[in-house]
Amino acid sequence: MSSAPTQEISKPHDTVISGESDGSRMPPRARIVASAIELFRQQGIKGVGVDAIAEAAESNKMTLYRHFGSKDDLICECLKQVSARREQIWRDLEAAFPDDPLAQIRGWIHEAAECVFSDPRGCDLANAAIELKEANHPAFKVIVDAKKVHKQRLIDLCRMAGITQAEQLADALVLLVEGARVCGQSAGVEGPQQQLKRACDAMIAAYSAK
Repeated sequence: MSSAPTQEISKPHDTVISGESDGSRMPPRARIVASAIELFRQQGIKGVGVDAIAEAAESNKMTLYRHFGSKDDLICECLKQVSARREQIWRDLEAAFPDDPLAQIRGWIHEAAECVFSDPRGCDLANAAIELKEANHPAFKVIVDAKKVHKQRLIDLCRMAGITQAEQLADALVLLVEGARVCGQSAGVEGPQQQLKRACDAMIAAYSAK
């Protein structure tokens, strides 16, 4: 059974940072979003108020509300940017493994595993979905749409790799990765998440044989 590609992709799987050594050089809106993303990751969405976000962004509430009508609007923008960074991962994988959809899938698994092992905070989108349980929260649609796009990427790659049951394999891989993230947060360093790559390889092999 072939192992996951060893070529590294420059972007982490979910972590979003400003990318600036000096945040004060960023425009106010970008500083606010970057600060909000980091605070939400550290303390949770409901645990952070607009005052703390404005202070971290070296700004003020008036400027924050000039760019975002409400905290909910800011949350939605943060999640959209998180989703956009995830899309960059797919583009990086396509560039790293052109015309090799199976290598791209294994590359995604490798990146997911690295994230599970190095970032105990888990997936920003999944964490937001847990916090924002209200079905009518505007951020919920952002999360659902982002997850659909993410899964469709996997389905397309599985289909391009010649997997007959592409949707079923994509579902299985998503379940394994999402489950590994939860185990990484709750089962300790030696939990079942250590078997993520092996389980994904076995699943790919099983569906490839059909």
